[in-house]
Amino acid sequence: MHVIEVRKAELIESITKQAAEQGITDAAIVALIGAIDSFTVSTNPVGDPTAHTYSSYPLPAEMTATGEIVEGKPHIHAVMAVQGDRVIGGHLHKARIDTSFARAYVIPSERHVAVPADEQIVFEEIPDDGPPGRGRINDTRV
Repeated sequence: MHVIEVRKAELIESITKQAAEQGITDAAIVALIGAIDSFTVSTNPVGDPTAHTYSSYPLPAEMTATGEIVEGKPHIHAVMAVQGDRVIGGHLHKARIDTSFARAYVIPSERHVAVPADEQIVFEEIPDDGPPGRGRINDTRV
């Protein structure tokens, strides 16, 4: 098992870089814990499981997550605990860490993780804009 620690950085970028430095291309992220300063997640809107609605939160949060690294790219689903005893979850696209830290516990796979052509794993960059409800960034303040 490898432990990837992130401080004063963007979480996804740092995990990507550190995994590459350690020669990890395919792996299970069996646990990811920490505290973040802001984050962006996406979820699927009702009626279209192929679309993604992006929501950015300029909020500190406690984080727990799991995921995988596929061909060197992290794919993480997270649950964020925010003030007011509320949670926000989804596919994690960005998480800024300046105040605290995060640790990912990673087990490399001995086999390449193949993704069938008819399956979708979201790795794309967050769009700047787009049609309502499909790839739009919502600046959500809780």
